[in-house]
Amino acid sequence: MKWKVLVSAPYMQPVIDRFRPELASRGVEVVVPPVRERMEEDDLLQWIGDMDGVISGDDRFTERVLKAAPKLKVISKWGTGIDSIDSEAAARLGIAVRRTPNAFSEPVADTVLGYMLCFARNLVAMDRAMKGGEWKKIPGRTLAECTLGVIGVGDCGKAVIRRAKALGMTILGNDIKDVDPAFVAAHGARMVSKEELLAEADFVSLNTDLNPTSRHLMNEERFALMKPTAVLVNASRGPVVDERALVRALQSGKIAGAAMDVFEDEPLPADSPLKGMDNVFLAPHNANSSPRAWENIHRSTIEHLMEELERRGA
Repeated sequence: MKWKVLVSAPYMQPVIDRFRPELASRGVEVVVPPVRERMEEDDLLQWIGDMDGVISGDDRFTERVLKAAPKLKVISKWGTGIDSIDSEAAARLGIAVRRTPNAFSEPVADTVLGYMLCFARNLVAMDRAMKGGEWKKIPGRTLAECTLGVIGVGDCGKAVIRRAKALGMTILGNDIKDVDPAFVAAHGARMVSKEELLAEADFVSLNTDLNPTSRHLMNEERFALMKPTAVLVNASRGPVVDERALVRALQSGKIAGAAMDVFEDEPLPADSPLKGMDNVFLAPHNANSSPRAWENIHRSTIEHLMEELERRGA
């Protein structure tokens, strides 16, 4: 084989045998390490030394890892976010970093809407009450009566806004980049400051990348700006939210609830206070679930890998 490739992406490992014949015919030997959620620096150092390429998940590709991989030509990220990769170091060392933008906007947006509907209609609370022997009519509200604030109006944020418009919500948006005015006007949205958005929104959906400007974007001060009846939904990246500040905001009643698909530490530690809160919905970083989207990303990730390997040669 011409190239040795580490497949650490946890979503791709279960189906990698389906792609082995194709990869072998193109000169790739596949290596599959044990991975639960992601590989940390020390995990990667055990495997990376003779690799030509990686099909990665959210593994910690630090400069130390990259320097320990003299043959490495490409990291092909399964999905969009590359915040776990030291891209500057990779560029200095001549290692290509490829990804698939807009990979999971539709399933992630469905997840955000699902959480908002559960809170607005009190679906989970009524289910719990019924199964607990209560016949209790818990008041709900329609999403058309609510204001949605979207922080990060990129591909995912736009997908959330399209759904919210269809349900008649009042829509506020905030982004550090300019957003196409035609999109904003077509969806009846209003671009405002973070402060105004947090003060007015009934639901705050975080749809940002993780970068130095968004790390702990939601902190003690920002939670204090939200309405006590408001709900935070995070299906972006865990470190966008200061989880300790979130727990304090929930415990003190500064906000009414939260739905979290991502966390600062994944898997979520067993002793996280979030696990004991009835006003918090949790999921194991799974908002991207979609057979069609996953299949598309399997293909694009392999093609990105092969483009770089074949361009650079053995």
